[in-house]
Amino acid sequence: MTFNWHNPYPTVRAPLFARNVVATSHPIAAQAGNSVLLDGGNAVDAAIAAAATLTVVEPCSNGLGSDAFAMVWDGARLHGLNASGPAPASWDLAHFRRRHGEDGNGMAKRPERGWDSVTVPGAVAGWTALHQRFGRLPFERLMQTAIDVAERGVTIAPIVAAKWRAAVTLLAGQPGFADAFMPGGRAPDIGEKFVFPAAARSLRLLARQGGRAFYEGEIAEKIVAWSQTSGGSLTRGDLAAYQPEWVTPISQDYRGYTLHEMPPNGQGIAALIALGILEHFDLAGLALDGAAAQHLQIEAMKLAFADVYRYVADPASMDVTPSQMLDKAYLAGRARLIEPGRAADPQAGLPASGGTVYLATADESGMMVSFIQSNYMGFGSGVVVPDYGISLQNRGAGFSSDPRSVNVVAPGKRPFQTIIPAFLTKDGQAQMSFGVMGGDMQPQGHMQTLVRMLDFHQQPQAACDAPRWKVNRDFTLDLESTVNPLVAEQLRAMGHRLKSVNDPYMDFGSGQFIWRLSADRDHGYVAASDSRRDGQAVGF
Repeated sequence: MTFNWHNPYPTVRAPLFARNVVATSHPIAAQAGNSVLLDGGNAVDAAIAAAATLTVVEPCSNGLGSDAFAMVWDGARLHGLNASGPAPASWDLAHFRRRHGEDGNGMAKRPERGWDSVTVPGAVAGWTALHQRFGRLPFERLMQTAIDVAERGVTIAPIVAAKWRAAVTLLAGQPGFADAFMPGGRAPDIGEKFVFPAAARSLRLLARQGGRAFYEGEIAEKIVAWSQTSGGSLTRGDLAAYQPEWVTPISQDYRGYTLHEMPPNGQGIAALIALGILEHFDLAGLALDGAAAQHLQIEAMKLAFADVYRYVADPASMDVTPSQMLDKAYLAGRARLIEPGRAADPQAGLPASGGTVYLATADESGMMVSFIQSNYMGFGSGVVVPDYGISLQNRGAGFSSDPRSVNVVAPGKRPFQTIIPAFLTKDGQAQMSFGVMGGDMQPQGHMQTLVRMLDFHQQPQAACDAPRWKVNRDFTLDLESTVNPLVAEQLRAMGHRLKSVNDPYMDFGSGQFIWRLSADRDHGYVAASDSRRDGQAVGF
């Protein structure tokens, strides 16, 4: 790949070149991972250290009660880790009808926040599994920066402050939230110091006792006690039974490269479907930022989401397999549904039967990590375990109440997940660890940035800085404010239904990218960090 190193978009970022790299959404977390690499750790050690630190410096997006997914290139092959948790054993439709009643369609109501949105948190178990399999430094060392920052405090960054402020009105009444995240009765402002000694206590326990303390030890006891006291359903049995799952990533070839995504229950397959459809079009023959090229990508994404929202769930509940959804003949047929110049609202096809943080790391040995963890919506459920600083995700909001849905809530079942790390290979060798945060923007960000890099040869930072669009669940379209107004009008004329957007941070995501420059390990990597968040890429 020969990149065009010119960046035509307004940006405050330049690409980073280094042999060892950490790229995250917060500078302190990036430095935490970098310090581990300087101490002789590898890319997995750096990812764990950065992830732990992000729970303190960017709590609006993730916490110790998050879920996580990871892909690791060990120098020879790619490994996938699903550290998302299942529903508590007591959850079924009757549970939600009893506690929350029914909606106007006779479906059980399920809250988006509070205890009845909390599934078993998987992130800490994910850190442990990664460390046991690939880690080099002691686990205690990997918690060191996070503990130090939690005890001494962190100065609040601009975008973190904005997201924090937006959440407090909604979540102030949730159990434990105000005590943990509203010091002085409000969200902290930009430049204020936030000290989180409760999280430091948990991080110290994890450092001394390992990750299982979260599921079987003192921390588990406090989570369950708070659940019982404040209306939750999590039990000791739910926590003790949890183990993350090593899985084989699924993939799709595109323009001589191979994109790898995590298999369901995540939505990464949407990016694979969209690229499989776009293989049938000559995008490089169109203007990079013109309406025609954007239209084809938008329509491919709509077709992908139509299938994902119909078929993707916990794998044990799915009607079709990922391989059926990615069948070449099936995707060719889906591609034929796209009309140049005319927008559509597609239906799911019939395949043949048969608030998030993302980080990337790479070291000079060739190990590369793509890692994502999330509390889902800003601050997740809003529930925080007192004195231990554990903010719990609200992934249960991803379930359906429709008994006909493959994603209907059930005991021990994992919900549909939005968080997805990504990885690119070429000729069986590692090429790029990358990801884009932000709900259902994530597969769209994967596709849009890859098209820019692989079809149009834009360098990673330019592809990261470029204007984005987002297809919504109702197939309306959000356009970032930096999209050319003429292109917006041309898309509208094609029939795309454009909506106004008030929150570019959430709606258009934020990415981190590490691209391997050559097979020569001393050549190293080029990295990019999205200016839509406070983060950076660092290295040496």
